[in-house]
Amino acid sequence: GLGDLRLLTVSHYGFDRRSHNGQLIVNKAATGPLSSAFRTMYANRFPIRHMRFKDFYGPKRQRPNDVTASFECRQAVPSPCTGGSGTGSWSNHAYGLAVDINPRENPYVGCGQSNDPTAQSYRRRSRKRPGMIGGRTVRAFAAAGWEWGGSWSGNTKDYMHFSHNGH
Repeated sequence: GLGDLRLLTVSHYGFDRRSHNGQLIVNKAATGPLSSAFRTMYANRFPIRHMRFKDFYGPKRQRPNDVTASFECRQAVPSPCTGGSGTGSWSNHAYGLAVDINPRENPYVGCGQSNDPTAQSYRRRSRKRPGMIGGRTVRAFAAAGWEWGGSWSGNTKDYMHFSHNGH
């Protein structure tokens, strides 16, 4: 319920290399782990493009692309391999127990496809660019007890996605 959600404010670096305050709606159980992970990301100067309340929850026509966010009451998204718009089960995002970071730089891919045409150049992970999730960020979340969708087995990888249970 709404009583289980909190507004978490964290410091982050932007692609402009300046410090910013970001906001995420998260489950109250996630505030500690996410605070810890984002503190480490800040210390590592990992850039995040957008992470403000109004960026994700404001009017659709005013929302920027590439928003880092947590809570979104929705079904889990099926793999691009299978297509469709929902899986029939709730996403961890519906509980505020997952976060997606820089979706353009870290696409959800399956069978060589992505649902986001602006993320095509980021499907190949061998050439690291700013905002792409790599070892230090994965370790920051692992230290907080969260798992990365980029380490899923099989053809489907959700490079933007971290969650409390790996799903």
